[in-house]
Amino acid sequence: MLPREQTETCPQLILCFNVLAIVNRPKSEALFAAALAHIPGGVNSPVRAFRAVGGNPFFVESALGAHLRTVDGDELLDYVGTWGPAILGHAHPRIIAAVKAAADRGTSFGVPNPLEVTLAQRVKEFVPSVQKVRFCNSGTEACMSAIRLARGFTKRDKLLKFDGCYHGHADSLLVKAGSGALTLGQPDSAGVPADFAKHTLVAPFNDPEALRSLFAAHGQEIAAVIVEGVPANAGLYLPRPGFYELIARLCRESGALFIFDEVMTGFRLAQGGAQQLFGLTPDLSTFGKIIGGGLPVGALGGRADVMDYLAPLGPVYQAGTLSGNPLAMAAGLAALNELAATDAYARLDQLGQQLEAGLIDAAKSAGVAVQWKRIGSMFCGYFTDRPVWNLADALHSDRARFAKFFHGLLGAGIYLAPSQFEAGFISAAHTPADIEQTIQTAAKVLKTL
Repeated sequence: MLPREQTETCPQLILCFNVLAIVNRPKSEALFAAALAHIPGGVNSPVRAFRAVGGNPFFVESALGAHLRTVDGDELLDYVGTWGPAILGHAHPRIIAAVKAAADRGTSFGVPNPLEVTLAQRVKEFVPSVQKVRFCNSGTEACMSAIRLARGFTKRDKLLKFDGCYHGHADSLLVKAGSGALTLGQPDSAGVPADFAKHTLVAPFNDPEALRSLFAAHGQEIAAVIVEGVPANAGLYLPRPGFYELIARLCRESGALFIFDEVMTGFRLAQGGAQQLFGLTPDLSTFGKIIGGGLPVGALGGRADVMDYLAPLGPVYQAGTLSGNPLAMAAGLAALNELAATDAYARLDQLGQQLEAGLIDAAKSAGVAVQWKRIGSMFCGYFTDRPVWNLADALHSDRARFAKFFHGLLGAGIYLAPSQFEAGFISAAHTPADIEQTIQTAAKVLKTL
């Protein structure tokens, strides 16, 4: 998301694209005007407001497969996928059927139900590092709980994270965070006491020397290191070879826990997530997005001795009335079962390769400097001629050029995330023809930049 101070000092960007945004979208404009009177900023999550690219958001009436249908009747080819969960496409019939069947039996019980046990077993089968799992209701809740658990288990206070990585909006995590919190303040949000933020250490991603220095200075105070499976909240950039292994080794040597945030990457990059691709065995992992099949679900899991520190067995309190509710468990189980029964990951990677190759060629033909980043079905393009390995590199990208690119694609019926600093997602519902359409459209738009 465009940093707040830069958005507010670029009114010409907002005005330029506001004209484009309202063309043929009267119902969306009316709904947004109404929303402004009832909802802060007219949205329930900041990046939806289009502030990073200018203009106003559109409203969706329905979604099916790889497409969205707006209230104004526009059909959009979707590369946001409800920010990752729709790996099988929108309204997948098996997920819809599972949710309907669960709803017929009741939407929430507040007591254990069989689907919780079945989904927990399935998660353990997919992710070998998870010996026990606790369900919650969001990725934010999962990361917040994992950090509390790590502090309780190690009896230490400090957390080490990496700049540009976003792990939800809990107080101790809003320090040099990515996603909608991508600002440069310390801490990143009003309402977060400085006393909370002081327990959060921040290192540049992909900087081994900075990491070693922090451990040399604070190793015996660090409860945990938390890192995204692949940083995907400041766009998308990849770990250098050996970087994650270094984190794991330093954690082992100091007694800190290694928390792998797979809220985005879990069950998307591989059946066992990013940790399967990189050959890692973290102490704790956090999950969200795909694990809910489109419904609100999060989870934390890992070593049994650590997980047993959670109440009611241990002294670390974590609870949730709707945790493990049958609708969410049914949806998540249907999604994971479908992924296990198909060749989805191979197909997704093939589509990703097709998109990456086509967009690289299109940018070269247009003479536009773009750094394309992709892993599996996740991708991002930075408008810069500099390699991108961390947040500092990402911030060199030309955001005004991205805004023009975004609106050019949107005007042609292709929807990317409305921010330079968000990843794109391919779903199993996309086809090679969809990818080719996207490449051809992007080629035309790039030539206008």
